[in-house]
Amino acid sequence: MAGVTSTDGLRVAGLRSALAGPFDLDLEGGAILAVSGPSGAGKTLFLRLLADLDPGEGMVVLNGENRQDMPAPLWRRRAPYVAAESGWWAPGVDDHFPLGDRESARAIAGRLGVAEALFGGPVARLSTGERQRLALTRALALNAPLLLLDEPTGPLDPDSTAKVEALLLERAAAGTIVVLVTHEEAQGTRLHARTLRIANRAPA
Repeated sequence: MAGVTSTDGLRVAGLRSALAGPFDLDLEGGAILAVSGPSGAGKTLFLRLLADLDPGEGMVVLNGENRQDMPAPLWRRRAPYVAAESGWWAPGVDDHFPLGDRESARAIAGRLGVAEALFGGPVARLSTGERQRLALTRALALNAPLLLLDEPTGPLDPDSTAKVEALLLERAAAGTIVVLVTHEEAQGTRLHARTLRIANRAPA
C-alpha cells in the first residue's frame, strides 16, 4: 500500500455546522487522533462534517487537495467514515464490496478474525462484532489516506480490539491519517494517538 509522504496531512479550518464546531485541526501524515468527550458533545457530528455527510462550512484540505474541489463520492472514498452502527444496504455481504476490492477485503477481514465464508452469506446472519469488523474492512480495503472511525472497537472483545488496533498502527506507519472517536483513554495510549476532547455543546 502506498503511503502519504511526511509533507502531506490534514488541514481543517473553521469547520462547523448549526449543531457543532467550529473545529480547527492540523495533522501530519501518519497521525492518529483520538477524539473523546461526553455523550452529546458532538464527536460523531465532527466526524460526519469531516466526511462531508452533514451540511456545513469551513475548509478541509487533505494532502494538498481541497475537499471543495472534488465530487462528494470521490472525497468519501478518500476519507471513508465508519459509523458506530454500520449501515448495510443489500442482503448479501459480498454485495457491499466492489469486485476490485474483494480480494484485499478478504485478506483484511482474515486479519481481523472474520471467516472468509461469511462473505458469501447474508448480512442478517452476522453478529454485531462481525458487522463491525466487516464495516472496518470496507473502509480499510479502499487504502484511503484518511480514516474516520466512530467507536470502531465498541462492540468488540479484547482479542478483536487488539487486531483492529494492530492494523490501524500499521496503516498509520504507512502514512494514513486516522481520526477515531473512543471512550477508552487506554486505547489512545495504545495507539500513540494525539487527543482531542470535545466539551459539551452549549444549549440552543
